[in-house]
Amino acid sequence: MSTVNYDRLERKLGYTFKDRSLLELALTHRSFKGKNNERLEYLGDAILGYVIAEQLYLRFPHFKEGQLSRLRARLVKGVTLAEIAREFGLGDYLKLGPGELKSGGFRRESILADAVESIIGATYLDSGHDVAKQMVLSWYQERLSSPELETTEKDSKTQLQELLQAKKQDLPTYEVLRTEGEAHAQTFYIRCTIPAEGISIETSGSSRRNAEQDAAKLAIEQLGK
Repeated sequence: MSTVNYDRLERKLGYTFKDRSLLELALTHRSFKGKNNERLEYLGDAILGYVIAEQLYLRFPHFKEGQLSRLRARLVKGVTLAEIAREFGLGDYLKLGPGELKSGGFRRESILADAVESIIGATYLDSGHDVAKQMVLSWYQERLSSPELETTEKDSKTQLQELLQAKKQDLPTYEVLRTEGEAHAQTFYIRCTIPAEGISIETSGSSRRNAEQDAAKLAIEQLGK
């Protein structure tokens, strides 16, 4: 039996496992000896895609298939899932092999994203479709309500990344300076840095994602001057 205390993580997830071993398995990367989360990831990926597709279909009856597909891809892509994982502090709970530990695997976007999908799969096995669906919707509540979804244009972070890539410059870095407030009403303070352009922008938001998007938008404006 694991000695890790998952109480805090479960509170952040908004779900308490009846079978904690499923949560532990969901957090076990393939680099760790023994069983890993790859099968749970496969299951969670399918559930996540369905839940988000259904919500977009219901919320945007005027959108065509291509628009809905682009929105779904934006919401379930690795970058978004890794953002969710960081909001939960998931990296602190991952079980990684020695090699991944040394190389900072607990920060790697793909590993974090896979763990989020695995937790969805584990929740489905633990309590069924309806509970897993409600958990996913609670995680995505802010993202699904974002005015940005009214347009299928690329978000500010993506636009900034592509702008810098076109100029053959390094991608921007986003650093969390601090967080303030209770867990249910936190404010995230972040810094976006683009060394090659001498740009350093600090913003705040109700989530890390919002703060980073605001910073990217300001950076694009500065680059356009």
